[in-house]
Amino acid sequence: MSSSDDWKGLRVVVLGLARSGVAVAKLLHDLGAKVTVNDRKPRSECPEAEALEKLGVPVICGGHPVDLIHDRVNLLVKNPGIPYTAPPVQSAITKGIPVVTEVEIAYRITKAPVIGITGSNGKTTTTTLVGRMLAAGDVPSQVAGNIGRALAEVAPGMGAEEWLVAELSSFQLKGVNTFRPRIGALLNIVPAHLDYHGDLVDYTESKEKLFMNQRTEDIAVLNRDSSACRAAAEKISSNILWFSRRERVSQGVFIEGDRVIARLPGKPEWELMPVSEMRLPGVHQENGLAAAAIALAAGCPAEAVRRELSAFTGVEHRLEFVTEKRGVRWYNDSKATNAKAAVSAMDSFTEPVILIAGGLDRGVEFPELIPVFGRRLKGIVTYGQTADILIARAKEAGVPHRLRVNDVKEAVGAAASMAGKGDIVLLSPACASWDQYTSFEERGSIFKQAVHNL
Repeated sequence: MSSSDDWKGLRVVVLGLARSGVAVAKLLHDLGAKVTVNDRKPRSECPEAEALEKLGVPVICGGHPVDLIHDRVNLLVKNPGIPYTAPPVQSAITKGIPVVTEVEIAYRITKAPVIGITGSNGKTTTTTLVGRMLAAGDVPSQVAGNIGRALAEVAPGMGAEEWLVAELSSFQLKGVNTFRPRIGALLNIVPAHLDYHGDLVDYTESKEKLFMNQRTEDIAVLNRDSSACRAAAEKISSNILWFSRRERVSQGVFIEGDRVIARLPGKPEWELMPVSEMRLPGVHQENGLAAAAIALAAGCPAEAVRRELSAFTGVEHRLEFVTEKRGVRWYNDSKATNAKAAVSAMDSFTEPVILIAGGLDRGVEFPELIPVFGRRLKGIVTYGQTADILIARAKEAGVPHRLRVNDVKEAVGAAASMAGKGDIVLLSPACASWDQYTSFEERGSIFKQAVHNL
């Protein structure tokens, strides 16, 4: 933790408004830094600017001035989504000015120990469940980061006796240098966001920065069933807790037969609960095991962990049960923005599946979908930029019913005509939403409303 005196007089440029940019700009201003905020959007699209200016923080909108990054700037704090190719970021790197994200600042100023949770899929579900477990166990904590509130909003007021539970993206982690979570969890790694990172190596290295400053007394929670996590373990010096659906582990939480077993350092092995009592479906049980390992490591009573695993059914837009109509069950998995997430969703069911999929074309051909299409799908309805690609993969897999439509709303009607009693209709797009929708949340909400209107 740094002293407030460490920030006084520092010249800081905050690049990008949005939630985290506004929060970190206010925080640094309160700590005495000389903050300038810049956003390339026009002033009319920056409603947050006025409130900052009333505090005395200069805000420059409508582009990046050529003199924004000069030799007297001490630090650039960038919005996680802004690429490192952006001119102000490149200028800072060239001048040797540190470039960080809001996560780094929040960590430096908080007294709270941090639980950091990352992975390609399952971050929000796991983070939400950890927060619920800690609350149920009366373990003081707050949840923030890539979920809900910005870290810079929460971190300053927290004490050393409470956990800061942070969902963290690769974008956020790429911009840290001293960040050290007492408990860090890597759920999985599959190719994602390669348009931002450039290649899988940079994406993986960004995720692994979660552990780079951990000490031997800290804890890393890793997925034993993931080859990428097993490879990451070779570079980690902290104490590893594994979670697994497939095998016994030396220490951690795992499924054996019909039981969930916990094995923690210094404690005898015990049965946490029957698998049948877990409410999360299929592959998403991994998130429950991960959350259990994290919460137990943070001192949460086993009874609270068990109670929440028995009650928690998931997060909105993440394999969310919508309704059952005429014997057909409808699920909203709009958050599945890559092929791996869609495969996990389809493999969570044994019933015939009508899949609704499609979205932004990132140049992916989806060959990994062919096997699961063949073993799970009764039909597929596609839309968006990737509609034809997904139809082609379904044809190769021998899916009998294939249809392309214009959008998600139209897809619901088409899927309803394909589905029969006992079938599952699953929105699991395998693609980002940005070709037609502003977010996966908007896409999922449109889907749910269309289902309810059937």
